[in-house]
Amino acid sequence: MPDRSPPASGRLSIVVVEKDRDRAIQIVDALSAGNDYDIAVIGSETGLARQIAQRAPDIVLIDIDNPSRDTLEELTLASGPLERPVAMFVSGAAGGLAKQAIEAGVSAYVVDGLQPERLKPVLDAAIARFQMFRRMRTELAETRKALEERKVIDRAKGMLMKARGLGEEEAYALLRKAAMDQGKKVVEVAEALVTAARLLG
Repeated sequence: MPDRSPPASGRLSIVVVEKDRDRAIQIVDALSAGNDYDIAVIGSETGLARQIAQRAPDIVLIDIDNPSRDTLEELTLASGPLERPVAMFVSGAAGGLAKQAIEAGVSAYVVDGLQPERLKPVLDAAIARFQMFRRMRTELAETRKALEERKVIDRAKGMLMKARGLGEEEAYALLRKAAMDQGKKVVEVAEALVTAARLLG
């Protein structure tokens, strides 16, 4: 997964998705006030995913009035919420879609539209929330991987215990020695053993 943390030094790059030109200018002015951001505006939702991917921004800001469920889904998917923070500003009428947006990965979902003075704190919150969830996803993936590896090692130990009449510690010691001799990880040796047993069985 690409690292979309805001750069430690250098400018934060922001893509603003806004159809209304005057509104886009207002947003850019509000963002630029006292901040050194690299800002790009996308005025059309056509090919949005491609346009955002080309710019690879640190954060995406979407301003939209009354999105339908389908529009919201399209915008969310196109903005790549698992790759970068996405802040979405909607009118009050679209507040009922907040749950879907958050579940889809939007980092900040602000009802009652975009207020220039709220931009900076909302962007900061979106970045912090994105980083927190990315850490959680990474930890979960690592935990799952560790559990899968443990299962494979346990299966290989069980096979050795049965085939050679060994105790659990002896079976593990044999796996570990084989791994050291071959310059591999214990799990790699265990996987090879389990795979070989499947082929022979």
